Amino acid sequence: MKILQDPEIGEVVFKKSVRSRSIGIRVHPIKGVSVTVPYIVPMAAAQLFFQARRGWILETMAKQKERYKDVRVATPEEVEALRRQAKQELPPRLAEFAERYGFVYNRVTIKHNATNWGSCSGKGNINLNLNIVRLPKVLQDYVLLHELCHLRHQDHGHGFHLLLEHVLTDNLMRYLDGPDALASELARKAATSKARYPLDYTFTRAIKAFRLV
Repeated sequence: MKILQDPEIGEVVFKKSVRSRSIGIRVHPIKGVSVTVPYIVPMAAAQLFFQARRGWILETMAKQKERYKDVRVATPEEVEALRRQAKQELPPRLAEFAERYGFVYNRVTIKHNATNWGSCSGKGNINLNLNIVRLPKVLQDYVLLHELCHLRHQDHGHGFHLLLEHVLTDNLMRYLDGPDALASELARKAATSKARYPLDYTFTRAIKAFRLV
């Protein structure tokens, strides 16, 4: 890893990666700018690529600053509180779903990242973002069920979506017997959606209203 201090951009982190096939630049509103470099590419070449894209980086940073100007960044204390809550609430719920729908996973880990709500590895390990506990319960369930379905389908192909639509339908029906207004609204939207996978589409759009902190 190499760190470059740019007078306008600030700290730029260059990281070698054995998985990357080309140089990639990521601009994050909180974590800053990072450059992923294929293992066989010299750092000097990566720095030249960075300089060539410097204008785009500054433009992207300006857009992000405007977009997130009203977003409050969570304090370390708030993050730790979310982590404790997530560790207490999410693993039992995941285990409940796994038993109900016949999934078997290896282990579950609570993480804090700014790129996704969860992930599932090929070894059956599930990572859950501590931000999940900030979601309404029915949307929390969507994230957990999404990752469980990846235990059988690592991609987002037709088989994955058929399975996800099935478990989402069953789980949503359990909410409709109660007073959950959001669940009823999501069910209504999915019923009228023309998307190929209406529940996944509807839940994904609903989650976009929540930002990771």
